[in-house]
Amino acid sequence: MTKSFSILIPTYNEHDNITPLVERIAAAIPGNDYEVVFVDDDSRDGTSELINSLSPKYPVRVVVRKDKKGLASAVVDGFGFASADTVVVMDADLQHPPEVIPGLIKSMRDGADIAVGSRYVPGGGTEGWSTTRKVISSGAIALAHLLLPHSRGVKDPMSGFFAFKKSVISGVTLQPIGYKILLEMLVVGNSEKVSEVPFMFQTRQKGESKLSAKLEVEYLRHLLSLMRRSGELLRFSKFLLVGASGVIVNEGLLWLLHGNAEISLLLSSVIAIEASIITNFVLNNRFTFADRRGKGVKSYFTHLGQFNLVSLGAVAINLGLLWLFKTKFGVYYLIANLIGIAVSMLWNYFANNWWTWKK
Repeated sequence: MTKSFSILIPTYNEHDNITPLVERIAAAIPGNDYEVVFVDDDSRDGTSELINSLSPKYPVRVVVRKDKKGLASAVVDGFGFASADTVVVMDADLQHPPEVIPGLIKSMRDGADIAVGSRYVPGGGTEGWSTTRKVISSGAIALAHLLLPHSRGVKDPMSGFFAFKKSVISGVTLQPIGYKILLEMLVVGNSEKVSEVPFMFQTRQKGESKLSAKLEVEYLRHLLSLMRRSGELLRFSKFLLVGASGVIVNEGLLWLLHGNAEISLLLSSVIAIEASIITNFVLNNRFTFADRRGKGVKSYFTHLGQFNLVSLGAVAINLGLLWLFKTKFGVYYLIANLIGIAVSMLWNYFANNWWTWKK
C-alpha cells in the first residue's frame, strides 16, 4: 500500500545511528502511514543488515548500491524507490532532528512544492559550529544567491533536510555534483512555492563526518554546472560582449570629440562615458536580460537610472583600484587599470543582476 510520504535517507557506515534514528522517527510521526527508504552505498559496518533487522517492527527498508558511491547519486537513485508522491530527504547522522519532519509535512499539505528545513530563518540555527564553518556555510549560500537567481528566495538553499513533491522533478534531468541536491531542485526543478521550516542543526554524536575539502571543490563545480544549465553562464557571456561594445563606443566618441572636434578632454570623457552607459543599457535590456525587462516607459527609465548608478559605482571602483595598486603597491599603471576594470566589471554584472534586473 502506498504511504502518505516517504523518508529517503542515504547511508554509508552509519550503523551506530540507525536504531536511534528509526526510533525517533517513529516517535515523531504518529501512526504508520509513512515509509523510510535507506539507500546504502554497500557499508562494511553492518548498516544494511541492521536496517533489515528493524523492518518487522518499523516501516523501513534498504536498497544497497554496490556499483556506485556518493550522497548525490544515492539520493537521486532513491527517488525511484520512494513510493509516495511526497518525499522527505534527510541525513542518517542525527544532525537533522526527526522531530522536525511533521513541520515539513504540514508545509507540504499547506501547498508548498518544497519545504526546506532551514538553519537561517528565525528559530533555526547550528549547534557547536566553529567560526570557520559558519563563514564557509554563509559564503556558500552567498555564492549561490549571487550566481543563481532561482535560489535567492530561499535563505538556506544548502540544506540537506527538505521535503518535496515528485512533480518538482517530473521531466527534469538531475545532475548534482557533491551533495547539494536541494540547490539542484531549486534551480532546474518545477517548484512554484517554497517554504522554510526552522530547525537546529545538531552536532554529530557517532560516526565520522563526510565533510571534506573535496566536497567544497565539488560544490564550486556544481555551481558552474548549474550556471550553464540554467542559462546564467550564457547571460554572463552576453554581458561581457555588451561591455566590450561599450568600450568601443567610449573610445570612439572620445577620439571623435576630443581628438577631432577639439572639445575639452573632461567634457569629451563625460559624454563618452554616458553614451557607453546608455548603449550598454539598451543592449543588455534587449539581449542579456530580455527575460526580466519590465514593461512600459516608467519601468524602462527606472532601469536606466539604476544601471547608471551601478555604472558610476563601477567607475569609482576602477579609479580607486587603479590608484591603490599604482601608488600603494607599485603596480605598473596599465596592469593596475586592468585589475580595476576586471573588478568593476564583476561589480557591474552582479549589481545589475541583483538590482536593476531583479529576478
